[in-house]
Amino acid sequence: MSTKARARPSYRCSECGWETVKWVGRCGECQAWGSVAEAGAPTLRAAAGPVSTPAVPIGQVAITESVARSSGVPELDRVLGGGLVPGAAILLAGEPGVGKSTLLLEVAAQTARTRQRTLYVTGEESAAQVRIRAERTGGVQDELFLAAETDLGAVLTHIEEVRPTLLVVDSVQTIGASGIEGVPGGVTQVKEVAAALIRVAKTRNITTVMVGHVTKDGSIAGPRVLEHLVDVVLHFEGDRNSRFRMVRAMKNRYGPVDEVGCFDLSSEGIAAVTDPTGLFVEHHTQDVSGTCVAVTMEGRRPLLAEVQALLTPSPLERPRRTVSGVESSRVDMVLAVLTRHARLRIAGADTFVATVGGAKLHDPAADLAIAVAVASSHLGVPAPRGAVAIGEIGLAGELRRVRDLPQRIAEAARQGFKVAVVPRGRPLESERGIPSRRVVDGLTVVEVDDVFGALLTLELTPPL
Repeated sequence: MSTKARARPSYRCSECGWETVKWVGRCGECQAWGSVAEAGAPTLRAAAGPVSTPAVPIGQVAITESVARSSGVPELDRVLGGGLVPGAAILLAGEPGVGKSTLLLEVAAQTARTRQRTLYVTGEESAAQVRIRAERTGGVQDELFLAAETDLGAVLTHIEEVRPTLLVVDSVQTIGASGIEGVPGGVTQVKEVAAALIRVAKTRNITTVMVGHVTKDGSIAGPRVLEHLVDVVLHFEGDRNSRFRMVRAMKNRYGPVDEVGCFDLSSEGIAAVTDPTGLFVEHHTQDVSGTCVAVTMEGRRPLLAEVQALLTPSPLERPRRTVSGVESSRVDMVLAVLTRHARLRIAGADTFVATVGGAKLHDPAADLAIAVAVASSHLGVPAPRGAVAIGEIGLAGELRRVRDLPQRIAEAARQGFKVAVVPRGRPLESERGIPSRRVVDGLTVVEVDDVFGALLTLELTPPL
């Protein structure tokens, strides 16, 4: 039997790399229209070849060379699970202008400051532009080498000559490989460039950090195989109107994937924020209706964030619902539960819900805080100052226990709050509807069964 497969037409999506044997108008993977075009199908070869290193028992594999070292940025070390691992391939993605280049230039400068050679390859800026930013942020170091290249062959030559400990490529979509079809940033080019850089990283034990672009919906641009090739995938998030930034680990072969790092981006550079709670809580001098503080978990760190709501009578047939920092679907669900189970007539009101300081709440534990803020605004009754609300709301109006509740309560007490309303741990039939109270670190913990009981506890609902 021949070792070569018979060549046949192949069609590939230019957006995600999905392949099919016949042309279709819509990609079957990413559902993009008009992105499938004909591409030559490679021939299949199956033959034994030489091995790079012989197979050995797993107990004899040396691990001393794969011990993580600090990146010089503590919050990034927290996300990575200890620091930079030699030979690791890291992909950092984020929206334009969020601060990816500034963060990686700081990491490169900190690595070079410890007398470890670092190579920073920029394909989006000139060397002079990077030098100006390094001057502003204090990142000029003797062991930090800078190259402005967009050709893969030239990048590999720089690696051979400099022999760095850390390689930063900004960005992988701007590097092109000669002899490969497509333009830089295309599916085939990105796959080839990433594969070549990862191959060099593994064979030479070079920690490689690649910057990746994102699409308009926030996902990483290029083929999904790119995320499978690398060891770590990080997302850099932040609001353009705020200096606060977050790095989330979406994939990590060397550490946890439920951790985040917090940073403050300014003209002087980027700095770690070890306690970001104060950024998301407004300090009111008097009682204000329509506000409540939630305690969410960002990774393994509890974070206090204030939710604000405003309800006004709507002259429109379809009232407006505008949200910022919270998921619109969860707000819609909370409004429906309040209407049905808390007997609040809010269907004809324009509803605006937002967080303070640009915080983005994805934790279901913020449901109760949203409900309290909405009810407080609707009734015009201020929620008690010094109170936090923690709990996920079910469609039947019940409150569900959330993970890491003791850590959340302890953080609220540390921040000086006096009352925490939480779901009851083990409800008894004889106790249903009767709040139970206990004091933890000077904070009164009120346990209730449902959202209506929580509103009664906070004195936000009218008498029955």
